[in-house]
Order: sequence, then C-alpha cells, then structure tokens
Amino acid sequence: MRLRIAILAVLLCCGFSALFAFQAKFKEYKGEEDNPSPVPTDAYEQTEWTFARLRYPSGRYAGYAGEVGTWPTDFPKADRQFLQGVRRLTRIHTRSTEQVIDLINNPDEIYNWPWVYAVEVGHWDLSDQICKTLREYLLRGGFLMVDDFHGTFEWDVFTQSMHRIFPERPIVELPDADPIFHTVYDLDQRVQVPGLQYLYSGRICEKCEAGGKEPHWRAIYDDDGRVMVAMCFNQDDGDAWEHADNPQYETKYTSQAYRIGINYVTYAMTH
Repeated sequence: MRLRIAILAVLLCCGFSALFAFQAKFKEYKGEEDNPSPVPTDAYEQTEWTFARLRYPSGRYAGYAGEVGTWPTDFPKADRQFLQGVRRLTRIHTRSTEQVIDLINNPDEIYNWPWVYAVEVGHWDLSDQICKTLREYLLRGGFLMVDDFHGTFEWDVFTQSMHRIFPERPIVELPDADPIFHTVYDLDQRVQVPGLQYLYSGRICEKCEAGGKEPHWRAIYDDDGRVMVAMCFNQDDGDAWEHADNPQYETKYTSQAYRIGINYVTYAMTH
C-alpha cells in the first residue's frame, strides 16, 4: 500500500512539473500598456492559474485607440490589482502578473489557459481563423469573460464576431439563480459598475442615449448548460479593478467588480 501511494505521489508531482514546464512565462508589452504598473518580484512564478488577457485585432473599429488598438485598455494595472484580490480572497494559487494571449500572432497559446478576458470587444475585428480558434477553445471547456462595451453600436460589433463563432447558439440573459452568481459570493442583487468617467460626468452609464443605460449580464451556454462566454455589457469591471486604490471611486462598485470576477474565475475552474 505504501509503495502504491509513493508511486502515485511521484506521478502527481511529475504531472504538475510537466504542466508548469509548458506554461508560457510572463512577458511585458511595454509599448502597448495603457496604464503601467510595477512588475512584482514574483512575476515569473509558475502557478495553477493566472489572469489571461486577449490581445486581439481591433482594426477599423478601434478609432481612438490608434495603432495599438483597444485590447490593452486598463492594462496592466487592472489585471494586477484584480490578481491581488484573487490572492487575498480565494485559495486559488495564482501568479501576481497577467498573461497576454496573442490571438494575432500565436492564437494556439489560448488552449493553455482555462479562463480568458477581453475588454472593449465593441471594437474588436476578428479574422475567420481567430473565430475558429475561439470556437474550438470554448467547446473544449474554455471560458471567456468580455467587459467594458457599451451601447447598441458596440453590441452589434461584438455580436457580428460572436455569431461567426457560434451561429447556432443564442445569447441569453443570465438568471439570478445561475450557479455563476453563487460560486463564492451570492450575487442576486447586482449594480451597474461605471467606468472612471463617472467621477467627472456624474453618470453611471456610458453612451446612455445610445443603448448604454441598462446593465446586462449575458451568456452563451454549451450543450450541458455550462456558461462558455460571460458578457458584462454596459458595465466596466476593468475600471473598477484598475481604480480600486482610488479613494474617489466608490467601494460598492469595486466590491461588485471583484466579486463578479472571482465568481467567474471560480466557475470556470469548477465547471
């Protein structure tokens, strides 16, 4: 019996060693950072999970974002401050730094990460190959959280690509009873999380007169009822993470953003 247990322990250690060996290492994107943040000393630690951000083409829809595009909005400060919350509030073994998943130059890297985040998807412009890759990733069990897009125009841009990824699957409103709202925190009552513009405009919504007034938590499910794509529409959780250290940004919005993010991460790791 002891020999069998010892052999099992060795095999498990070898398995985790192999997993860590194939993990991509942290890489900086200094020329594309929207809000630079100090690199923690343990940036290169190999862990069971980290925040994976999609670097996607935004092309004709980027507009104000110039050559870099919209993918690095709030990056990397939002990612790193959210990771501090995951470390403090959960027992998930996570790295202190994000991982950029380059859908433009290395799309197959996405298969190594169970949870990915994309911001400003109301400006993305996905190729047929990227749509194919995302479909395969999600059907294999991957999870995509999209955030910080507002109004009818940006919703239409987002769904143009999403319908190419899943032409046969509807986008639906998440019911309060869905397990994704109850993995760590019970989130029956949710608030609309505003972007930093709220501090200057006094308006919680962005593009209020163009379909941006009402917050929505939407999803695409797989055949087993698992959420594959979770959409925070007319909301800006990324700004709440990014400005969690800003005393002017209200705690109720930061708290909601961290709880939603942690629930989505935990759901993705357990479903």
